[in-house]
Amino acid sequence: MAPVPRSVAIAATEGMLHFELALAYEVFGSAPDAVPGPWYDVDVCGTHAVRIGRFLLEPDHGLDRLARAGTVIVPALADVDEDPPAELVEAVRAAHASGARVVSLCTGAFVLAAAGLLDGLRATTHWAHTADLAARHPRVEVDPDVLYVDNGSVLTSAGKAAAMDLCLHLVRRDHGSAIANVVARRLVVPPHRAGGQAQFVTTPVPARDGHPLAELLTWVMRRLDRPITVEDMARRANMSSRHLARHFHSFTGTTPLQWLLTQRIRHAQELLETTDDSVEAIASAAGMGTATTLRRHFHRTVGVPPDAYRRTFRP
Repeated sequence: MAPVPRSVAIAATEGMLHFELALAYEVFGSAPDAVPGPWYDVDVCGTHAVRIGRFLLEPDHGLDRLARAGTVIVPALADVDEDPPAELVEAVRAAHASGARVVSLCTGAFVLAAAGLLDGLRATTHWAHTADLAARHPRVEVDPDVLYVDNGSVLTSAGKAAAMDLCLHLVRRDHGSAIANVVARRLVVPPHRAGGQAQFVTTPVPARDGHPLAELLTWVMRRLDRPITVEDMARRANMSSRHLARHFHSFTGTTPLQWLLTQRIRHAQELLETTDDSVEAIASAAGMGTATTLRRHFHRTVGVPPDAYRRTFRP
């Protein structure tokens, strides 16, 4: 392992969310008993006392402190429609230029993107905001289907629980798996979820009344248990297959077959969460044919087998 960047600076400005900030402070600010050497030195940095959610927070230092930290944590922003604070963007840019490892949690990725730190890199954020991040920062390769992305000196996470996954990943990088597991046990969270694991979400079908594909997508969603081909969809939409593909990509951002597979997987997720049906029955209901086919596609798409998913998410 490389030397541990002990100094951790957590940015705190108006408009941030308290959950991710408190989460980072809990992980990096409390040393477990099992640590044989020094732990992290944590500072909360901001320009003045700020309201974070319902809480008033008094920072330890100004934002200029970020440039002297080994690791900079940028928590989530509450409103991604507004440009992030210019002084925060500049402080994060300066910290990275000084050699800091810069980490965003959830929508904190918008700050890193505004600072230019994500240009040409793969990154993620909360699934509900990945399309907006990609649209506003086209030079960023936004991946909506992962928990976190580690680019070495620049790291981004998806929302809420995925922020915990990334913080534990950093502890694992710095101190090894045994110490990370101790921290996870103290926090009563799973010790390790790989960054490539999918965000467990159900993204709704895009709804644009009057769009040529709006009725088609609804028609398909009601028939997920049946065989459906691209030709079937093209006939239903009264288009050629090529014309359908063009409309599909502009409407959903993907191909007809990939979209159909995604909807089948998400229907299987819902059934795994809400029913006691066997994997074989769910494969049939989701139009996947056999349990073997469902397991193969489910594991590749979601990151875990159907049985493991059910154990995690079944009430």
